[in-house]
Amino acid sequence: MRVNTILMATVLFFATAASIGAQAAEPRHFSFAYDQPHTTAYGIAADTFANKLQELSKSTMIIDQFPGAQLGQEPQVLQKLRTGDIDFAITSTANSATVQPEAGVFSIHFVFRSEDHLKKALADPAVVAAFKEMMNSKVEGAHTLALGTMGFRDIYSKREIHNLSDLKNVKVRVQATATEDTMFPAYGAQTVHMPFGDVYTSLQTGVVEAAENGINVYQMNKHYEVAPIMSLTEHEANNNIIWVSDKVWNSLNDEQKRWVQAAADEVGRTMPDKAFGLEHESMARLEKMGVKFVKEVDKSGFVKEAEP
Repeated sequence: MRVNTILMATVLFFATAASIGAQAAEPRHFSFAYDQPHTTAYGIAADTFANKLQELSKSTMIIDQFPGAQLGQEPQVLQKLRTGDIDFAITSTANSATVQPEAGVFSIHFVFRSEDHLKKALADPAVVAAFKEMMNSKVEGAHTLALGTMGFRDIYSKREIHNLSDLKNVKVRVQATATEDTMFPAYGAQTVHMPFGDVYTSLQTGVVEAAENGINVYQMNKHYEVAPIMSLTEHEANNNIIWVSDKVWNSLNDEQKRWVQAAADEVGRTMPDKAFGLEHESMARLEKMGVKFVKEVDKSGFVKEAEP
């Protein structure tokens, strides 16, 4: 009898210990990479995603952010994502075209003609669903979760750009994509490729005469110090994709996948308004600092060259 009592107590002890151990199990951590500072719209997107996922998963799924190109520039991040070395990422649709050319459709110049037009497109479930289906049917190693935006891309330099002719023979740092290599030469510019982290020094030394990006990115990377004039060409929507590696996606159960998708959907729903808010705030701050904005750019020549 005493032996049975001891045996039962031992079984209960280990069963209880196993239960407590399972409840106290460490949450699963995931990397989330992007190549801009945390203070940009990329950081807002990552925070939104991380907070929502932690809420839905009851803190069993935790996002560890790696901003500022800690894990590489976007082309490198995309490759690491597809090999499973990075779990989640946000990249531009332009750079995403390096792994799937059709992604560049959201970066074609002058497709989106205004802030409201862009917001409406990204809020259209049919548009987002069609884009995701196109990407997920063709990209290997990664899964598209949602679309977002940082606003529009503009040209900054030491010179003012008022119309198409002002860009003739200007050396412009652009993203290394087919879209940029087609459009900017059509505008008369000379395209130059380089990692984003080299842009500041290249503008400073004259390796390039101009670059293009969003206002908030321009501010947060202090490019205004070496290129104090921004011309609001609004030539390209600075759209983005939220990605998850197939390695992670395939390791999740159905409920976890729903949490991940819901967190990404929250980014897609809220990012456009927040991103444009950042753009407006950055412009106001930069103007107070003495940065000049050319607001009345004649876009007609650019639009004509961009037409198919």
